[in-house]
Formats: sequence, C-alpha cells, structure tokens
Amino acid sequence: MGSITDDEVIRKRLLIDGDGAGDDRRINVLMKSFTKWCHSNFSPEEGFSQYQRMLTTLAQCEFSMGKTLLVYDMNLKEMENYEAIYADIERSITSAHEKIAECKKEIQRAKRIRKNRQEYDALARVIKQHPDRHETLKQLEALDKELQQLSHIKENVEDKLELRKKQFHVLLTTIQELQQTLENDEKTDSDDTQESPMENGD
Repeated sequence: MGSITDDEVIRKRLLIDGDGAGDDRRINVLMKSFTKWCHSNFSPEEGFSQYQRMLTTLAQCEFSMGKTLLVYDMNLKEMENYEAIYADIERSITSAHEKIAECKKEIQRAKRIRKNRQEYDALARVIKQHPDRHETLKQLEALDKELQQLSHIKENVEDKLELRKKQFHVLLTTIQELQQTLENDEKTDSDDTQESPMENGD
C-alpha cells in the first residue's frame, strides 16, 4: 500500500469525528454496544430497545458523516474558487506590470517628443529672425542690379578718366609747344633787336 498523505488522514479523521462533537466516541460506543448486543442474552424487549438505540446512534453518525462530506466538498469548491481568484490576481498583477512598463515607455517617448518639439521651436525662432528664401533672392537680385549699375558707372568713370588723361596730355603737349613757340619768338625778337643797331652803325 502507498503512503497515506496528510490530507487523507485529515479527511478520514473528519469522517470519523465529524465537526468535533464526539462522533468518534459515539462510534466507539456504538461498536461496544453492538458487540455487547451480539454476545448478551437480552429479553426481546431489551434487545429491541438496544437495537433502536444503536440505529439512532448510527443515524446520528451517518448524519454527521454526510454533513462532514458536504463541508469537505464545500471546502474543495472554496479552494478551487480561491485558486481561480489567485490565478486572476496573478494575471492582473502581470498585466499591471506590463501596463506600467508600457506607460514608462510612453513617458520616455513623450519626453523625447517634448524635447524635439522644444528644439524645433527654438530653431523656428532662429529661422524667423532671418529673411525667408524668397526675400533673400529678391535682395540678391537687387544687389546684383546695383552691382551692375556700379560696374557701368565705373566703366564710364574710367572711360572719362582715360579721356581726361588724353585731353590733359594733349593740353600739356600744346602748352609745351606753345611755350617752345613763345621761346622761339622771344629768341627771334632778341636776335632782331641785336642786329638793328649794327645795321644803323653801318
């Protein structure tokens, strides 16, 4: 025979003793009464009376045993119910841990999004401080036109300066020629003056 577990011992004890109201003593008394009844010479009336008392005691033991079985079955169902509740609690705890982990991830994502948004807003403020591309192109076109105008003005000034240089050169040349002519005229006049007295002495 296999070893008897503690649960089986307790179950048999409950079946014998019921709810602890002396059922084991009642069964022992019943067994002694039955043995005595079998081996004693009672009169029919006493034997029948003893027989009725044994039936009553047996009915009480059967009632206690039935009640104990009901309590035992109820306890089994309660244990199954508690195990189901425990399993539900375990699943709820696991689900709560998963939700907490997911919430932490969501918080991290929200922090990253907030940080990126702050960086975007700061960059947008910096960009707003500078003109947009269309305005910049317009300014570049205006500067290019102004540069072209200045280039034309420079060319005109250079042309005028070159012309003034040529005119000045011509003027200098003319002045030098005029000065040479005047010097030559003065020299000629001087020579004529010197020759005139000599002619008069002759």
